[in-house]
Amino acid sequence: MEQTAADAPVRAGRAALHPHRPHRPAPAGEQHPAGADDDQGARGEHVHSEPPPPQIGGGTRTPADTRREPDERAGTAQVPDSRTAQVPDSRPPAESSPGRHRRPRQTKQPERHSVRAQVLAALREALLSGELAPGEVYSAPALAESLGVSATPVREAMQRLVCEGAVETVPNRGFRIAVCSDRDLAELAEIRVLLEIPSVLETARTMPPECWESLRPYADETLAVADLGDRAAYADADCAFHCALLELTGNRQLVAIAADIQRRAQRRPAPTAPSLRTQELVRDASDHMALLDALRTRDLTTVERLMRAHVTA
Repeated sequence: MEQTAADAPVRAGRAALHPHRPHRPAPAGEQHPAGADDDQGARGEHVHSEPPPPQIGGGTRTPADTRREPDERAGTAQVPDSRTAQVPDSRPPAESSPGRHRRPRQTKQPERHSVRAQVLAALREALLSGELAPGEVYSAPALAESLGVSATPVREAMQRLVCEGAVETVPNRGFRIAVCSDRDLAELAEIRVLLEIPSVLETARTMPPECWESLRPYADETLAVADLGDRAAYADADCAFHCALLELTGNRQLVAIAADIQRRAQRRPAPTAPSLRTQELVRDASDHMALLDALRTRDLTTVERLMRAHVTA
């Protein structure tokens, strides 16, 4: 239907009925939502826009829903014009740019038990090298500062060393490095003789000879580390060899107890000269090679002799 000049007063009258909705000029290029005023929307004129209705219950109201609601204040109902009604877009919303909502990259933090293991290894190395002197008292905060960690993993590691007999707790002061006497070393060696030798001999009587070759890499590692003269690294390699040897017995409790006893026995004083330390380690590592050769040939007499000399040295 063609618009006439009489329509202007009608539109002005409608605006006068809604003084709380002042006319504001629409931004440049913005079109009035289709169906608000069909006569102007059909001609594509710029009209005044309204704020969207409030959302209730988290739902989204489309312009089509707004057009179907009766205008109670004006007393009329707006009917959408099929010529100007917009069809809702059923396509999924476009994905936003990856950089707009990118989450901050999470940095993997070191696990606590890993830090404690590293601190424990460092403290054991300091004990074997003599850096932590027997009889001296050290506080956890001071050790933590030297290691560049907090005091908590240091205390946990020191408590583990307390259980091994390497240090003693001093209330309100810290930890005292235990003194390992000759009697202590002799008693530990006697325990190792009672635990390890009978178990290995019993296993050697029934174990196929080729099974002992699985221990050859452990023996090679002890010999390689001994050539470097690193006492701390050799202590770990030596413990790994003996644990692998006793694992062939199938007794897990024996493996755990023997490993603890061996750790305690490794605190014997080391020679002062570096060359003597290296010679001592190489001699000890060579016993592993000879022991495997005797086990492969089932020479049980030689096996017992080598093991007794090895653990009591």
